[in-house]
Amino acid sequence: MTDIESTTVNEAGFQATSQVGDFNIDTDATGESGPDPNEVLVADYAACFSYAFRAGAQRNDFDELGKIQTDAEADLDDEDDLTAIRFTLHVEADLTNEEADELLGYAEDICHVHAALKESLYADVTVNAGAF
Repeated sequence: MTDIESTTVNEAGFQATSQVGDFNIDTDATGESGPDPNEVLVADYAACFSYAFRAGAQRNDFDELGKIQTDAEADLDDEDDLTAIRFTLHVEADLTNEEADELLGYAEDICHVHAALKESLYADVTVNAGAF
């Protein structure tokens, strides 16, 4: 049984529209009319990791984290393949280093995108607690 279905249409050039459920995602390999696929992957990974960080906190009785902002950076090689991804999580709650490390472990276990990527491309994550 299929759990996720999408349809991607590329009529010409390097622009495509993917339909996932009721939503459309426009991408452009050249980055001219929309984000390129690498940019979409990095943004999706960052979003998923943010959700997983919060979910891990809630499942383990941490107080409300408040606002979480995830800044993502990625490196490309000469063929435009991703070679590294880094996140900096800015968390409103004032966490100790030990708490931040514990929550990172939960997020790594929960994040579906993290689980899907090869280990060499796992994000290097930094948490800035008390950021807001």
